[in-house]
Amino acid sequence: MFPLGLPRLFPTLHCDDGAKESPVPDNKKLSTAISAVKDAISVQESELKRWKRIFDTHAKLGDDGERYLDTESFVKAIAPAEDLTKIGRRQFSILFRVADTSKRGLVSWEDFVVFETLLKRPDADYFVAFQYFDVDSSGTITFDEFKNVFKANIKPDAIPFDFDCDWVKLYLGTKNGTHVLGYNEFTQLMKGLQGERLRQAFKYFDRDQDGLIRPDQFKRIILEIAGHKLSDAVIERLPSLATLTPGGRISYSEVVAFHNVVREMDMVERIVREATAKSSDGRIDQSDFVNYAAASSRYSLFTPMEAAIIFHFAGRGGGTSRLALVDFAQLLNPKWRAPQSPFPEEKEEKQANVLNRVLHSAYNFVLGGFAGAFGATTVYPIDLVKVRHWPTLIEWVGIFRLGSMQNQRSTVVGQLLYKNSIDCARKVFHHEGFLGFYRGLGPQLIGVAPEKAIKLTVNDLIRGRAMDPETGRIKLGWELVAGGTAGGCQVVFTNPLEIVKIRLQMQGEAAKAVPNQVKKGAIHIIRQLGIFGLYKGATACLMRDIPFSAIYFPVYSHFKTDVFHQDYNGKQLSFLETLASAAIAGMPAAYLTTPFDVVKTRLQSEARKGQSNYKGPLDAFGKIWREEGFKAFWKGGPARIIRSSPQFGFTLVAYEYLQKYPWAEPKASAKLETALTTPRLEDISRIRARNALKIMLDVQGDISS
Repeated sequence: MFPLGLPRLFPTLHCDDGAKESPVPDNKKLSTAISAVKDAISVQESELKRWKRIFDTHAKLGDDGERYLDTESFVKAIAPAEDLTKIGRRQFSILFRVADTSKRGLVSWEDFVVFETLLKRPDADYFVAFQYFDVDSSGTITFDEFKNVFKANIKPDAIPFDFDCDWVKLYLGTKNGTHVLGYNEFTQLMKGLQGERLRQAFKYFDRDQDGLIRPDQFKRIILEIAGHKLSDAVIERLPSLATLTPGGRISYSEVVAFHNVVREMDMVERIVREATAKSSDGRIDQSDFVNYAAASSRYSLFTPMEAAIIFHFAGRGGGTSRLALVDFAQLLNPKWRAPQSPFPEEKEEKQANVLNRVLHSAYNFVLGGFAGAFGATTVYPIDLVKVRHWPTLIEWVGIFRLGSMQNQRSTVVGQLLYKNSIDCARKVFHHEGFLGFYRGLGPQLIGVAPEKAIKLTVNDLIRGRAMDPETGRIKLGWELVAGGTAGGCQVVFTNPLEIVKIRLQMQGEAAKAVPNQVKKGAIHIIRQLGIFGLYKGATACLMRDIPFSAIYFPVYSHFKTDVFHQDYNGKQLSFLETLASAAIAGMPAAYLTTPFDVVKTRLQSEARKGQSNYKGPLDAFGKIWREEGFKAFWKGGPARIIRSSPQFGFTLVAYEYLQKYPWAEPKASAKLETALTTPRLEDISRIRARNALKIMLDVQGDISS
């Protein structure tokens, strides 16, 4: 499908005898026309429909009954809602002149298709700028065209530019009009234009030719050349560059160094991001920056003066030796704004923060209930079989039979109830039915809400207080403290929960030993045990849950950040990455705490005839060691991995996704990313339109439309 606007690329030949006009290709436009036709062929039907929707949304009805875009509606149609740069929506009106090929002040549907097709070119940014300067549409740019367009787009009081300089003559010849610029030559001229403007501007202010200018003159130069690339905070402090060297004035070397920093801002950001990410404390100094730049690139080098300028503006001139990623935000992000907290609004802001924290904590309890119940229900049959009998993971698939249940003791008088885990699962289903796998689930679900809420809340609370607000980092010691404290607090809920659960699970096993035995409900067990009885084995529970959480939460956090690179360049983890981080973190935490789980299970289970009674954790450790040996402490270890790994995996995935509610406070890492960047553009055509504007804004920092 050919855009209807393409025939206008061919001028028409009018016949004197009144015959119908026929399009005849102009030799000067032939190559441009062929290129446009090739691009038009590649336009897919879906893209044309999308362009049509955009056009119809913003177009207005003209006097002739057709729909057109004027300057205002054209800007609305092509300007992105958000951008990485400081380019204002008003400045996108510059592109209207390129789209309005008929020069009537209106863009038709055919014109819009041609313009959007143009933006599909891989070099659309430079090609649009070329068409902007190519006033007569000849396909070349003369000296007069370059000079007139340049002068028309700078302010009357701008720093003068000498068009008779050697630099211009090298591109356009020594005589005006003797040489014209083709497209490729024009791109190189525009790329070097800023350097020449900088040189001429410095020379203009350096009247006494001592190689120094005043700070206010330096600020004016940068505003005209690169004002759209810097945040307001950096612009305000531009004169402070004079403090880097004695004398209170700025040299040409410093001006060039600052311009090089601005020109290489993307490289600066990459080096800062990677260097701070690999730093032990999330901060870097000037030496770290220079060393990492030298080690990570083959040719790009930053001079000591350029590095000093970077750290001067990032550190706000405070002389801070080591800076965090967030410190560089005001230099790297032109849209950066300093956080403002006016005194009259300070009280309201604090009240809002307190309300957010209350809502956050309240929601965590609800969240813990849903997430914990989901995870517990998913793996509960595995947990029941583990308590009654659990061999190694290899035995689970029937290859070996090496283990035994945590509560099935080697010294029991009589025959073992279960040969292996498969036999255990088969007999549970045969004697108790499918619901037998969920015996004791009720207390588990009742207690899981406060348990998960208190664990997740305490861990997040301590991590938030111990975390460096600038780097988003937390020391390993505090990670262990946060996790361990969270695990200790949860015992208040988990110990009564688990002792009731274990005794309910064991009733099915006891029923086979004592036929027609009346099964006891959870309420009966609670009354039988009493308040103190519900906390039987609490010491062992603490010995298990504190190290479990102290291992789990740091491993989970580091898997997300160090392995899957969460929050690096704004990356958010996928479902599978979050699930893998949570599940893998549960493996070492579950297995390494198995001995404490064995002791806890023995203490909380009712001893049957012929089984040892334990007075406490130390007594249990001693008797198990003497009667069953070292291997007994690791009974159910693989089972804990298979149960805890998916349980915590699904629980934490649910927690992460349900935690994204409207009033949630952003995490520290998210705050850093928000300060540094805004969402990146997804439509490549809009990116190219923006880049074309950047090229033209290099002519004047605030180019007029």
